[in-house]
Amino acid sequence: MSVLARGLNTYLRLTEKRALAQATDIDALRRSFALRARLFFHGPFGTRYHWDTSGQVAVQWAAAHGIDRATGPLILYFHGGGYVFGSTNTHRAMMAALSKRSGLPVCLVEYRLAPEHPFPAALEDALAAYAAVSDRPVILGGDSAGGGLALALLGEILRKALPKPVGTFAFSPLTDMTFSGSSIIENEMRDVLLPAARIAEISDAYLVQTAPEDPRASPLFAEFRGASPIWLSVGSTEILRDDTIRLADCLRVQDVDVVAKVESDLPHVWPIFHNILPHARATLRDLSGWIRGQMDRA
Repeated sequence: MSVLARGLNTYLRLTEKRALAQATDIDALRRSFALRARLFFHGPFGTRYHWDTSGQVAVQWAAAHGIDRATGPLILYFHGGGYVFGSTNTHRAMMAALSKRSGLPVCLVEYRLAPEHPFPAALEDALAAYAAVSDRPVILGGDSAGGGLALALLGEILRKALPKPVGTFAFSPLTDMTFSGSSIIENEMRDVLLPAARIAEISDAYLVQTAPEDPRASPLFAEFRGASPIWLSVGSTEILRDDTIRLADCLRVQDVDVVAKVESDLPHVWPIFHNILPHARATLRDLSGWIRGQMDRA
């Protein structure tokens, strides 16, 4: 682990993890994350951001300099935040960095959040946004809860026999709302960002009366046979480590082409720290190469 990664982990453990463990006001949590994202996360010089709608759902485009968002292939992205906070604004800088490396515009979906809009509101928005762009080659993507949403969307696309995306990627995805992975307990103290003690509250806020085993909420239990290739990454010390490892095992059993990268001692969704962390930039470069490979084959 690099000196920068070690320092970032220490900072996250002492500040962000503590704040998430103690948060009681969702509105305050949303405002705090939005402010820190505006201060610390910045896209490449010349990035253009543009608000629009896709299937009557608000979206924000992030396109690096010289990239046309109007035509051709695109990345459809779903931000993380436990289904209760985060926004396209908090994640657009990371997607601008991916846009520059991949050569594709990114359409970030402003899906409805719980508890005001519990399941299946987020999935309904995801389906509507995808339907509006599915006449173009699409790469689905997301992180954390948004990664779970992207994978749940893929499961619904397959179930409904809709046009398939070219590929799907997810950073540290939340794939199991039953929270049955052993890493929840094994990494409770090792995870530098996510407090395991708060995970039941995510389920309560998002699912309400829906069974956590529902594959539309927990894509670990979805059917993916016939899916296009999938790329996953997760840190070895994350409480959600097994959400990725077990999903990758299920995908292989279903004959899906899957790349699953488990990186040592990196924080939850580390590519968001691309401004300061070399390994974050390396992961975005690696993912960009995979995306270009899928586009070439498509």
